[in-house]
Amino acid sequence: MGEVTCDIAMSLDGYVAGPDQSLENPLGVGGERLHRWMFEQRERNAAAVEGILEAGAYIMGRNMFAPGRGDWDLDWTGWWGEEPPYHAPTFVLTHHPREPLPMKGGTTFTFVTDGVAAALGRAREAAGEKNVAICGGARTVNQYLAAGLIDELRLHVAPVVLGRGERLFDGVGDLGLRAPGDAPGTDLVTHLTYRLTR
Repeated sequence: MGEVTCDIAMSLDGYVAGPDQSLENPLGVGGERLHRWMFEQRERNAAAVEGILEAGAYIMGRNMFAPGRGDWDLDWTGWWGEEPPYHAPTFVLTHHPREPLPMKGGTTFTFVTDGVAAALGRAREAAGEKNVAICGGARTVNQYLAAGLIDELRLHVAPVVLGRGERLFDGVGDLGLRAPGDAPGTDLVTHLTYRLTR
């Protein structure tokens, strides 16, 4: 069985998305700046990108999948177009049931209504020997951190101050983080890896 990992981009002041998320601003106002390194410097950050995409299954919150709340807009198939980047089973935490949504490239979104532990169990089964990756957003990652269910946290810290938005680490307690010695990166990002020891 693989580990549970989490890769998430974060501002210097601890936000993983800006304020006022909308259809026009899926990462909130200014939130897209957290991910410039993935697009403008993909080759220079190839190891970090490969680490994100190597999981055998993914888990995300509904807010990461769709802008709406309440009942589903069944025409909505995610932010990524016809072929999402995951290429693996992806489990979406939600309070509203929806049938699984197969997409091009091997991604099938499965909508889980019975909580973080149930989603992790299903993702572990789907991943087999590979890792399960917790994608985001902040509330989802914080729930998994608070429950002690993440083995390795990989923060991709952008030299950006957002001032407000969705904050990482709210309500998670003392995580017992242990970091290796190096922190590779570029002018757009510093990659920090932590093992959770509690």
